[in-house]
Amino acid sequence: MTAKDCILGRRSIRRFKADPVSHELLAQIIGTASYAPSWKNTQITRYIAVEGELKDRIAKEATSIWPGNAPIISSAPVLIAVTVVKNRSGYERDGSFSTPRGDGWQMFDAGIASQTFCLAAHEQGLGTVILGLFDQAVIEKLLALPEDRELVALIPVGYADETPVAPKRKAVDEILTYLT
Repeated sequence: MTAKDCILGRRSIRRFKADPVSHELLAQIIGTASYAPSWKNTQITRYIAVEGELKDRIAKEATSIWPGNAPIISSAPVLIAVTVVKNRSGYERDGSFSTPRGDGWQMFDAGIASQTFCLAAHEQGLGTVILGLFDQAVIEKLLALPEDRELVALIPVGYADETPVAPKRKAVDEILTYLT
């Protein structure tokens, strides 16, 4: 599969088969995703694979902000909690911000890492969807995240039980501008 095939073929999957995802396969995908670029190579993204009862608790107790995410999380055999190490991305060694974006770079790094994870999973025949609507404080407590970490996204992972079509895309001339 070429990079273009992977990008064009990957879809957000919201229904999963009950088939388990092996820990070896998941480790391989994380190994690939670890090559995602990051601010000054800070590599702040950390992944937590959640299965079983804890995954079901997250679906039940931490989706009030968007209840539609509960069945997505419940149907996936694995839920990846994407976290970041705080106060590193976008900072200089002396603790000052490198740019006016402040610590906004950590979300940029987490986004790149999340998409890289999803593309690596797609290449291995797994479906994913990046979720941003969840009760962050509830999940951080359930995961017992240390204070230097922040939850930024959830990615349900499993074998797809649906085949969504690609949504319509804007024309290139609508999203690309040339200046001279």
